[in-house]
Amino acid sequence: MFTPPNLTIALLMMITSAICWGSWANTYKGVKNYRFELFYWDYAIGIFLSALVLAFTMGSTGHDASSFAANVQAAGMSNIISAMVGGAIFNLANLLLVAAIDLAGLAVAFPISIGIALVVGVLLNYILQPKGSAMFLAAGVACALIAVILDGKAYGNLPRAASGASRKSIVLCVVSGTLMGLWSPFSTYAMTRGNSLTPYSGVVFLTLGALLSCFVWNLYFMKRPIVGEPVSLGGFFGGPASGHLLGLLGGVIWGAGTVFNLTAGKLTGQAISYAIGQSAPMVAALWGVFAWKEFAGSGSRAKVFLGLMFVFYALAILLVAHANG
Repeated sequence: MFTPPNLTIALLMMITSAICWGSWANTYKGVKNYRFELFYWDYAIGIFLSALVLAFTMGSTGHDASSFAANVQAAGMSNIISAMVGGAIFNLANLLLVAAIDLAGLAVAFPISIGIALVVGVLLNYILQPKGSAMFLAAGVACALIAVILDGKAYGNLPRAASGASRKSIVLCVVSGTLMGLWSPFSTYAMTRGNSLTPYSGVVFLTLGALLSCFVWNLYFMKRPIVGEPVSLGGFFGGPASGHLLGLLGGVIWGAGTVFNLTAGKLTGQAISYAIGQSAPMVAALWGVFAWKEFAGSGSRAKVFLGLMFVFYALAILLVAHANG
């Protein structure tokens, strides 16, 4: 299987993962009059298909014991289950995140949710695999947490922040972020304990767990939606072709970013790789501010808080990157 030969390549892979993780939601923003619960079926299929393709290509070079097929045969059942549980947790967190994006926009939902996920995920990953400087990691996580608070302050200065939907979206972000921070430790366990999975095998079972859990989480939200009226599966089959294609594309983008992130973590440690990948909110906020104009018409205070948020996220990335020495 392909693994980064040096830190420079690993860092490029981690930055690419952050761009993928921070950009996939644009595919949902680009869908018109198509409910996210229906969009999400295509997204879940897309993440699994992209993981499978990369496993049979990048993950199968060399045809040795680390190749995808050989690794799946040798891996422990507890490792496979751990990866799939991580996928189910990710899926619930991501559904809540997409609902929050529906209510609050990319520039708000992503930084708050994924900032919280960064704190939870890095701490748990470091406990499972204590690799890198704990001091620099802690400083980076602290900067990310400050960035989350600043983004919340920026949102609080928008005119619509006084509405009930605003409070609801913040609660969704917090719950989503807490859950989002839990999937990566399950993947780290699957890839570092016993008869471990490779990053490529790990992402295949992670995304399989996510896809299968749609028959629980997504069906529930279709019947009891967070936003709007209940929808049926008939709406999915009658959905626009553009909605299906954008859903698949969003899944492919996220899946590729995840493979890159976990593969880079083989060299740097999963805590460091996860932390840099979770700088995705800065990418998402850039999309939200400049592409979707989500802060158009905001006052100077909101813009100052937003600018400081970018500064602290950038500091978080630099500190976490330095944690690898």
